[in-house]
Amino acid sequence: MEFVRFQDIQGGIFYGVLDGKRVTQVEGSIFGSFRKTDVSHLLSDVTLLAPCQPSKIMCAGTNYLSHVQECNEVMHLNVSVPEHPLIFSKAPNTVADPNQGILYPTGVERVDFEGELGVVIGKRCKKASRENALDFVLGYTCVNDMSARTMQWNDGQWTRGKGLDTFCPIGPIITDQIDPFHTPLRTRVNGQTLQDGNTDDLIFDVPALIVYISEWITLEPGDVIATGTPAGVAPVKVGDVIEVEIPGIGILKNPVVAP
Repeated sequence: MEFVRFQDIQGGIFYGVLDGKRVTQVEGSIFGSFRKTDVSHLLSDVTLLAPCQPSKIMCAGTNYLSHVQECNEVMHLNVSVPEHPLIFSKAPNTVADPNQGILYPTGVERVDFEGELGVVIGKRCKKASRENALDFVLGYTCVNDMSARTMQWNDGQWTRGKGLDTFCPIGPIITDQIDPFHTPLRTRVNGQTLQDGNTDDLIFDVPALIVYISEWITLEPGDVIATGTPAGVAPVKVGDVIEVEIPGIGILKNPVVAP
C-alpha cells in the first residue's frame, strides 16, 4: 500500500492512499485502524507533504561501506568501519516537505546532501528482536539528511550541523512494496547523478538498526530511521535542486534556498 499526507485545495491536511494518479482520503490513523472514505482527489490537485510527522528521526552514520571509503579517501577523515551502528538524531524542526526549500544557513561554508532510505515505524517499538523487527515497520520513504559540514566538523559532534530547520526532507510517499535489503538509491543535483548506491551495501541493515535503536530508545508510530548514505555526497549551494530517487517510492525533490 502507498500512503501519502497531503493538503487539498481548501487547505485541509489529510492522510490518504495513493492509487495511480488519485489519492483517496482516509479516516482514522494509518498507524492503527483506518478506512478509506468516498473522498478522492487527483494527485495533481493536491500538495504532497512529508508523509509522516515523526517525534524523532534516528539516523545511522557511516553505514555504507562505500561511504566509509569515501570519507577516508575523498573527504580525508579518519573513519573506520563501525563495530555497531553509529546513531544520532534529528528533531521535528528539521522535517521538510517534498518541493519545500532547504534553508542554506548563513555563514556556513559547506552544506552536503545525503540521500537515504527512510524506515517509517508503524507501531510502538521497544526491544525488538531480529526476528520481529520488520513487524514494526509501516513502510519506506526517501530521506535527505542535509549536513552543515562546517558546523559538524568544528563542533566535534553532530547535533547542530545536522539539526538545522528544513535539514531533513522526507517523502514523497510511504510504501511497503520495496525490498529494504536490495533497493537502488540515486541522488541528483541539477540533473547530474552524484550518488548511485544500493541498500545491499549497508553495513547494518534495517532489522539490525531497529534492534539496536529500540534496545534503549522507544520508537513511536511515525518515527523515521534514516539508514545512512552511500558514496557520492557533495556540497550544494543556493539555487541547486536536489532529487533523491528510490524506485517504488519516487523522487524527493527540494531546492536549496537563501534563508
